Amino acid sequence: MLQKLMMVLTLIFWISSAAQQHNKPIILLELFTSQGCSSCPPADELLGEIKKNYKDQNVFVVSYHVDYWNRLGWKDPFSLPIFSEYQRAYAQRFESRSIYTPQLVVNGSEHFTGSDSYKLDKALKKYSKTKTEASILIKNIQREPSHVIFNYKVDKPSLDRISWVLVVDKRITKVARGENRSKTLINTNIAANGIVTKEQSAKVSISIPNWVSKNDQLSIIGYVQSNTMRVIGATKIEL
Repeated sequence: MLQKLMMVLTLIFWISSAAQQHNKPIILLELFTSQGCSSCPPADELLGEIKKNYKDQNVFVVSYHVDYWNRLGWKDPFSLPIFSEYQRAYAQRFESRSIYTPQLVVNGSEHFTGSDSYKLDKALKKYSKTKTEASILIKNIQREPSHVIFNYKVDKPSLDRISWVLVVDKRITKVARGENRSKTLINTNIAANGIVTKEQSAKVSISIPNWVSKNDQLSIIGYVQSNTMRVIGATKIEL
């Protein structure tokens, strides 16, 4: 009897979650940034303001730290080559000849300089009226010392990819060298690691990098992308 009740409650959870997410507008802001770039701190600050002001409005922000600035005097501790490769994939999608920082990509559909508050405000108004095409449901979340494990299900049978990002809420860094030497930088929703899946439902394991401490506030942001990298659904779970 108890087992049957638990199955019913689980089913209710899945249905309730789907009802809450389905067709609701979502906005995903992906900032490509670097602690070695002197133009990036204003964009980092703007992203932090958006995160604070829109935290209850299905606006998800991710700060991807690229690695191609590392050779110019300061190695960004949060940078990974996979984030630079991801940005290059966007460059192909937008038919851009080069990549740059700070670059802000909105819902995988348009991009502009990450510190441009006017364009960002226009984009927020524009995409707040766009309904999602896919819902992501997450359950059985486990945070272990070296990994985060969970199960997911997407309600869209045909999809190109689902990106999963392990996000660190906030870090403050004193930069000793490079273009931002002697500055104290605040970074928000830092991508610590990420993987891509293609299945409609599966079990996921994301490793936690060594620089992440047990006191860091972590979350998982997942988003579904079409074959043109357009974001058609997203969710966030705090750990």
